[in-house]
Formats: sequence, C-alpha cells, structure tokens
Amino acid sequence: MKYLYIVAAAGTGKRMGMKKPKQFLEYGNEPIFIKTLKVIEKSKKVDEIIVVTGEEFIDKVKEYCKIFKIKKLVSVVAGGKERQDSVNNVLKIIKNPQDYIIAVQDGVRPFIKEDFINGAYDTLLKEEIDGIVTAVPVKDTVKVIDENGFIIKTPKRSSIYLAQTPQVFKGEVLKKAYELAEKEEFLGTDDSSLVERIGGKVKILEGSYDNIKITTVEDLIYFTDK
Repeated sequence: MKYLYIVAAAGTGKRMGMKKPKQFLEYGNEPIFIKTLKVIEKSKKVDEIIVVTGEEFIDKVKEYCKIFKIKKLVSVVAGGKERQDSVNNVLKIIKNPQDYIIAVQDGVRPFIKEDFINGAYDTLLKEEIDGIVTAVPVKDTVKVIDENGFIIKTPKRSSIYLAQTPQVFKGEVLKKAYELAEKEEFLGTDDSSLVERIGGKVKILEGSYDNIKITTVEDLIYFTDK
C-alpha cells in the first residue's frame, strides 16, 4: 500500500502576532514546515507528500520544496476555513483511498521523528486496527470542571494521553470519516476524533514530549536547544 503524508500548513500565525503564517518562520535558514518535510522525505516507507496551505501561498510552498529538494511532493492543495476543511480538500482528490495508508501531520510540528512515521505504518499493517495516534501520557493531574468552575472529577492520569501528529489511518476509513463529518456538519478536534465517531479502532503510539506544535511565541524557546 502507498504511504501518503498530508502535511497541514495552512495556519495564519494570528496567535503569534505575526505578519506571515508561522509555517514560514525560519530557523537555521529553513522554514519550520520544511524541517517537518525533511524528516518525512527521509523515511523510506513514505511514497508521496501533499502539502495543504493557504491558496495565496501555494507557489511559495512549491518554491521552497524545490529549493530544499523535497522530491516526494506530488501536490500542494489550497486549504479551507478550518484545519479539518483543509485536510478534507486533500482527501477529496484521492480517488482510490483503499490503496493508501494516509498520515496527517502538522506542518509546524518540526521535531517529528522517523520512528513515529515508520512505527505507525508497521503497526497499522500488522494489527486489525484503523488508525494510529502519536501521543504522550499526561504528566500532571487532570481535573474535569463544570460550567461554574467547580471540580467534578479527577480521572486516572494513566488513562489520559495528549494527542500529537502524525496520526495515521487506513485511507478508506479516513475518507469515509471525513465525508460523514462534512455531511453532518461535525467539527472534530483532530483527525482521530472523526474516525472514532464512525466506530474506527484507533491505537496510541507513544510519541515524545519534544514533539511540540509551534503555536505561540513562547514555543520558540524549544529551538534554542536544538
């Protein structure tokens, strides 16, 4: 089965107060999303990469990929209003999803490891499951509160994980989940939530606490140690 990577790089950078999308922020003379793509490109298991970005940045993404020799790039697709819409725009152009294992990756999660890419693919093919979510166990105690701010529950910490990307799925299941979500106007919190709601069987692959998503200015401190 072909291994396709969808890289979501359609953010606007508003939460960081930037004049340009955060995926184009450079560190070490490379845009953040290129750092992400270079790890994916390196994996021998990955066959194709599709980047989804703002329509006005499609040519810019193509140029960067050319400069940094991202040879597995097959297309750059225009994003939508929400991240879910952006990923859905890619899935709509995949004609034979049953022939693919499809990964979805945040473009601004540059510390992805090749082990996550390969491990998710291998596990998905070996086991009777529909998807894999890279995640890490929570370190702190979690509290569930009501609408007035009162604690109503303290769940067991051992059963709670923080979801990351990549999230990897059997292509046919992922496309079906997205099609139903669009039809029912359901907006999920991540790709796995859409697969879960149609009864998909999704398993955790333990990730890394370093595998952060660059969301705020404070997150940039992670680059100082890399």
